Amino acid sequence: MTERRNRTGWTAPLRRRGRSDWAAQTPTWQEARPALIAEALKRASSRPAGNWFVVGASREVRPGGPPRGRTVGGVEVVLWRSDTGELRAGPGACPHLGAPLRDSRVVCGTLVCHWHGLALDGGPRAGWEPYPVYDDGVLVWVRLDSVGGEEPLARPLVPQRPTTGAAVDAVFVAVGRCEPQDVVANRLDPWHGSWFHPYSFVDLTVVRPPRGDEDDAFVVDVSFRVTGRLVVPVRAEFTTPGPRTVLMRIIEGEGATSVVETHATPLTGAGAGAGQPRTAVVEAVVAASDRRGFALARAVAPALRPLMRRTAGRLWRDDLAYAERRWALRSTGRFPG
Repeated sequence: MTERRNRTGWTAPLRRRGRSDWAAQTPTWQEARPALIAEALKRASSRPAGNWFVVGASREVRPGGPPRGRTVGGVEVVLWRSDTGELRAGPGACPHLGAPLRDSRVVCGTLVCHWHGLALDGGPRAGWEPYPVYDDGVLVWVRLDSVGGEEPLARPLVPQRPTTGAAVDAVFVAVGRCEPQDVVANRLDPWHGSWFHPYSFVDLTVVRPPRGDEDDAFVVDVSFRVTGRLVVPVRAEFTTPGPRTVLMRIIEGEGATSVVETHATPLTGAGAGAGQPRTAVVEAVVAASDRRGFALARAVAPALRPLMRRTAGRLWRDDLAYAERRWALRSTGRFPG
């Protein structure tokens, strides 16, 4: 292997590290200052989203497939594709007698209500009005002006990703009893990584916290654990392009330009009587590499996606508990700071 590296410049993606003792890590609680995290969250919350919300994976809404139902901010939404693959979206209740359109059928690209046969082709009809919708190739977005309450934008602010066709993507979805800000705050606390997720991260160091509006990124050195002692060290940057989105981008090391987009979509409405909040975490992992062998990964992407979702699911099992705990403390006035 050494001869190959010297001859071609090739380097192994994995590094071997010594045995680690979880309790022997350098504590990070003094660096993870509540005020710093709160300021980063405040800046993120002030950014416009144009009333656009992520509702799921693009490939889940298939041409010729059944309609998909979602709830955003207490509003029912139905999505389907026309016979040419164009995405459609609108209110999830039939305007005639309120049938759940998610349970209806798509016939030749037209959504046909299963109660009385009202046919919707995506245009206004019988009091049913479509919602603006956007398919970025990985995720599906819907614009709900009544929920967002902002100045609407013509299209969502989609983060920059690796080139389409040169990456492998997977989308994971989970639901927690919290608000979007609790999900975002979790991601704006990278200091918890090696402590809370030792099965996935080791040697995590925040090398540069945000310095304000002009430099609002967390820069982190971290090693992703592959097996017990084999790791992949990278430098990553965390930013918040919108109030409900946190973007992690690998800026140095293996898989540079790969991104993890975490989108927090409110499911319940706001205000008195709304009950306990529920938020969907929609996380898109878009992995890329300039190694020649990565072409094989693209070729077997359908087999890799369940593994990628399983990895994200393990992390979010813990992180949703973190976010739910944060909401429980906030809602009872017991949150520190």
